[in-house]
Amino acid sequence: MKPLDAIAGVRLLVVGDVMLDRYWFGEVSRISPEAPVPVVKVERLEERLGGAANVARNAAALGGATSLLSVVGNDDAGRSLSRLLGEGGIDASLQVDPQIDTTVKLRVIGRQQQLLRIDFETLPTHEVLQAKLQDFERRVAGCDAVILSDYGKGGLAHIEAMIRLARGADKPVLVDPKGDEYGKYAGATVITPNRSELRQVVGRWSSEAELAAKAEKLRGELGLEALLVTRSEEGMTLFLDGEVIHQPAQAREVFDVSGAGDTVIATLAVMLASGAAWAEAIRTANVAAGIVVGKLGTAVVGRDELEAAL
Repeated sequence: MKPLDAIAGVRLLVVGDVMLDRYWFGEVSRISPEAPVPVVKVERLEERLGGAANVARNAAALGGATSLLSVVGNDDAGRSLSRLLGEGGIDASLQVDPQIDTTVKLRVIGRQQQLLRIDFETLPTHEVLQAKLQDFERRVAGCDAVILSDYGKGGLAHIEAMIRLARGADKPVLVDPKGDEYGKYAGATVITPNRSELRQVVGRWSSEAELAAKAEKLRGELGLEALLVTRSEEGMTLFLDGEVIHQPAQAREVFDVSGAGDTVIATLAVMLASGAAWAEAIRTANVAAGIVVGKLGTAVVGRDELEAAL
């Protein structure tokens, strides 16, 4: 049996802030006469799933049966997201809030380098979020694991209730956190902050021992089973009760780290839902992250690709 065979029947429920990643690719051959900025002659446009939608896309690419709950505006970007999710085989329930614009991140790329990013976003209304919570309640019993992907765009206003409902149904809950108010994530199974996000919450550390002490204190305060810190070139470290598991970074040329956290939490979720132990789950997530940072923009790792790398 191959190492990833067990994930074929896994059912995941992803909830969070979705966004549309738009890319404008072009040539840069001169500087503007109007201001000291490069002129990009756009030659190609591309749209990709971003935020929680990219998490769902990563989970589906690994073979997990993936459902997604989120909020979009009644606009072209929302319709593009819906179409891309359908093409990705994701069962998406997108609440439409006519009062908002779907979050869009527009990146201008010249010579394989990001020159500019422009963000369009508004926060969803309370009524739409309440409907999403009711949808969550209906769906949570039929999944094997829940991912809450918080991008700070307002789509997870009821996150405490969602954690409570999922844990009450005995489902593991994985949270990709945002901001410095981590109290709302209390009771989750694991949270996956990156190095700078954790520093925002617990302060700086000057040694591995100090990091371990701060991580353990936070894990205890929030009642988490585990805390996974993704650390860029330092790899990733998992803090469990009385145990620390470290995975060094995969040595490869880093092309683009955007979306790497989405790949990590999606891979971790499918592995845990398939019955893998923590050590195996984070080893696999680390390998997946190593593959995805070698690709431009928000990208995914296919199951065959990951199996070959493992």
